[in-house]
Amino acid sequence: MRTAIYSHPDCRRHEMGEWHPESPARLQAIEDQLIGARLDGLIERREGPLAELPAVMRNHTQAAIALVRDNLPGPGAYYPLDDDTLLNEYSYQAALRAAGCAMAATDAVIAGDIDNAFCAIRPPGHHARPSGAMGFCLFNNVALAALHALDSHGLERVAIIDFDVHHGNGTAESFRDDDRVLMASFFQHPFYPFTAPEPITATCVNIPLPARSGGDAVRTLVREHWLPALHAFKPEMIFISAGFDAHREDDLGEMGLVEADYAWMTREIMAVAREHAGGRIVSCLEGGYNLSALGRSVAAHVKALAQLD
Repeated sequence: MRTAIYSHPDCRRHEMGEWHPESPARLQAIEDQLIGARLDGLIERREGPLAELPAVMRNHTQAAIALVRDNLPGPGAYYPLDDDTLLNEYSYQAALRAAGCAMAATDAVIAGDIDNAFCAIRPPGHHARPSGAMGFCLFNNVALAALHALDSHGLERVAIIDFDVHHGNGTAESFRDDDRVLMASFFQHPFYPFTAPEPITATCVNIPLPARSGGDAVRTLVREHWLPALHAFKPEMIFISAGFDAHREDDLGEMGLVEADYAWMTREIMAVAREHAGGRIVSCLEGGYNLSALGRSVAAHVKALAQLD
């Protein structure tokens, strides 16, 4: 498989204080584990551009964009958007770069230049609503990439798989009335962002799980809910909101996944992509805050994407 990793130094310049778990150290932990797993020389590295404003406005209001762009603080200072989400002087640039990486990866996969991609980007995106930032997230990277595939490349059906421990409420809101997009996820419930589970439909398969659910529960959910919905929908491309905070070592969640579970889910998603989407997958980093578990899980995910496991 031709797999590329998209990132950019701008994604490390956004930070929200030494106390904050969504830190630049997350990308360094991923880099360290990719090197340790001897993947560094086997996976192509690419840098993404800044997202252009018309593309960001496909999913976000002008007010949501201005909230980030117009409130950047001075050097060394922070501007709080909510209790969990802060801006520093580089946050707008980082948010545009993260979205740009996701869209550039989409371009490359659709062009057939690569088979799939993992975007090692931050800030994450799946809580970002069309109307504003939320929960560590400024712009919704996966939603923007999916809309780019639909509106710029003319795809008719795409799927978004979200295996973050938290409900991707921003993504769900973005595509609530868009039957071109199937969203399938699991999430710990009740838990942040405390949204009520949506009814299961042909384009919404978001399944709540109780705390302390482990790999067996997730694998059963994937087999019984995700896979039938994906095969019925026949997506032309698959996007992944790849959060790794359902790992049993991650203190920001209370679930029990391990690296092998992420690799297994990745292989199952790849099988669907091969059958319906020409293998086309773009995966974007979301959560994952225990640095060791995050790095190991991303390495397992990327190994599976590249068929090196």
